[in-house]
Amino acid sequence: MRKLIASLALGLAALGVLGTSHAQDTAASAPMIPAAMAEAPSATALAASAAAPEAAPAASAAASAPVPNKGDTAWMMVSTLLVILMTVPGLALFYGGLVRSKNMLSVLMQVMVTFSVIVVAWFVYGYSLAFTEGNQFIGGMDRLMMKGIWDNVTGTFANGATFSKGVVIPELVFAAFQATFAGITCALIVGAFAERAKFSAVLLFMLLWFTFSYAPMAHMVWFWMGPDAYSGKEVVDAMNSKAGLIWQWGALDFAGGTVVHINAAVAGLVGAVMIGKRVGYGKESFTPHSLTLTMVGSALLWVGWFGFNAGSALEANGFAVLAFANTFAATAAAVLGWILGESLLKGKASMLGAASGAVAGLVAITPAAGNVGIGGALIIGVLAGLICLWGVTGLKKILGADDSLDVFGVHGVGGILGALLTGVFNSPNLGGPSSVADWVSVTMVTPADYSILNQVIIQAKAVGLTVVWSAVVSVIAYKIVDLVIGLRVSEEMEREGLDITAHGETAYNK
Repeated sequence: MRKLIASLALGLAALGVLGTSHAQDTAASAPMIPAAMAEAPSATALAASAAAPEAAPAASAAASAPVPNKGDTAWMMVSTLLVILMTVPGLALFYGGLVRSKNMLSVLMQVMVTFSVIVVAWFVYGYSLAFTEGNQFIGGMDRLMMKGIWDNVTGTFANGATFSKGVVIPELVFAAFQATFAGITCALIVGAFAERAKFSAVLLFMLLWFTFSYAPMAHMVWFWMGPDAYSGKEVVDAMNSKAGLIWQWGALDFAGGTVVHINAAVAGLVGAVMIGKRVGYGKESFTPHSLTLTMVGSALLWVGWFGFNAGSALEANGFAVLAFANTFAATAAAVLGWILGESLLKGKASMLGAASGAVAGLVAITPAAGNVGIGGALIIGVLAGLICLWGVTGLKKILGADDSLDVFGVHGVGGILGALLTGVFNSPNLGGPSSVADWVSVTMVTPADYSILNQVIIQAKAVGLTVVWSAVVSVIAYKIVDLVIGLRVSEEMEREGLDITAHGETAYNK
């Protein structure tokens, strides 16, 4: 624990340090292990892990440089659109249906505006902090305001790495794809303190938390030098040392189990505790006002999540297909797992349970999407449905916090479960592709060499650091916001509803 706290302190201090040079953005081969959370040569075919690329310095070099494949580029643009669909309207409607009608618009506003604020911040400085070379905790300012995306000397756009040697995509499409990840991560937090937080307080907190928690976590998990940087065995150690801390550990996170779900869930739980319980909590009924909208929202999340997970392969290849199929299978299995648990506990299966089960399955399969086989995905899905059901019932009672829309129970519990089980089912002995590669020759680990125990320990370290980092940053950020503008609306405003008191409108005409 002391090491984790020391690492956290160093990382926060590092935010004031500017990175000095671009990371050479290259790609790894299809049997990729990619890179974002990986141990020395190991990595994960993960969506978010391509480093800031270097544009060719001269026209002659540009002529010989890899040219992006139009199919890969088109797939990444579509994937980016799908993740936007996940957030607005998907997450907004899912959350909106779960609150009382007098707070419907406030939730829609918090999700949509949070997403917008973070996307702007991402292109201004967030992308640079996450995906340029700096140190093991944070990047630098090489891409501040996205400078360097267009090279005036060569007249070309900068390219970014995929997970295959010699294969690239336009860096700007990678940056846009990652912007949607940052946006939805912050929007997820909204559900934990829905119906009682000040709108201005939400936005200020999101900016602080994004800067000091999301960007560093994305860098630590997903930043590496790209496969083409591994030109020979003599440079392996040097290249690995430039990657993010958790990547260096060898943790696997295909599309954001740590960076997105655990990170956001911890921030949400801290917020639920620090802002306090809703007026009347435990005494009055807080039933969802529209399960119809919640079901529509969960369906849009499911559809959009194919871009979230399969797009994380960064190419239109077999690993994208694997992530696509696993996202499909695990989510369906989680729906069945959740309603089975409900039937056994309550005697009835509910629509809310089915929708929540779908989200739980999507969360749990996210770190594993390109790292496990179909069999592993089905098991992860069923377990996610059952264990997240406990997360929103038994665990919620133990914690005692008014996590309004069960952000921690679903995203925290599901994210931790998925991260740990990724280490299990990534094993080639259990149908996984394995994630350990020699980036010089791009060969995968053999079944005999894969250690489930070692990988699960690495996964647990990554989970632990994420929990501690997000918790500390969240406590500080909430405290700052509370001192500056206050976190919570008055009791009178809360009872009347935030739609009218905060935004001057209502969702429904009576």
